[in-house]
Amino acid sequence: MNPRRPTLLAALTLTATAALTLSACGSDDDGAAKDSDKIAGADTGSETSAAPSPSETKTADRPKISFPSDAKNVFEYEKTGNAAKDAALADSTLSVNSVDEAIFEGSTDTKALGFYNAESALSDSITYASGYIKKNHTWVGETRYFEYKVSLSGDLEAYVTYCSDESKSFIKDKKTGKVKDTPTTADSYVLYHAKLAKNAEGVWQTTDIASTRGSEECQP
Repeated sequence: MNPRRPTLLAALTLTATAALTLSACGSDDDGAAKDSDKIAGADTGSETSAAPSPSETKTADRPKISFPSDAKNVFEYEKTGNAAKDAALADSTLSVNSVDEAIFEGSTDTKALGFYNAESALSDSITYASGYIKKNHTWVGETRYFEYKVSLSGDLEAYVTYCSDESKSFIKDKKTGKVKDTPTTADSYVLYHAKLAKNAEGVWQTTDIASTRGSEECQP
């Protein structure tokens, strides 16, 4: 099974781990070459999400992200009380949503993808979404994101780590409408380490991200 996002540089993982005082996060390069049986969701969140709305970050001209009614992301975290940390957390969820929007739209030219992602995270997200687009795949169901931790490095850099539960999201063939019903396993749970940078417009863009599928930290 494929990680939710392509596995990136090991150097990022080590830096993020040190910044957040977490256990080491490995990478699964072999897994990145395989087809995904379950993927994480998209949408604008849920009532259980404590992520602030885009307007709360006071950044103008944020692109609207919208998705089909049969797919949903649930982001579970609480505000920290620190404005910079809360903004980074909120924008990290929008980065996830922007990649999923590209899959649903069948295009990597969406405004949100380049708005919330930059550098290697953007190029890898384009590659990831393109894989689904070329196969005429989408997904349905719900993906839960939880166990959020955030750390700042100066005024313009942040590290966010979180887990995903993909046990309720499934690949759908757009042409046939068939949904691939796959069983829940340890690989349904993924640990992410993301690096974000605040740009001149005040957006916390994801610039690097690494993942570990089947992480014990994220399994119930």
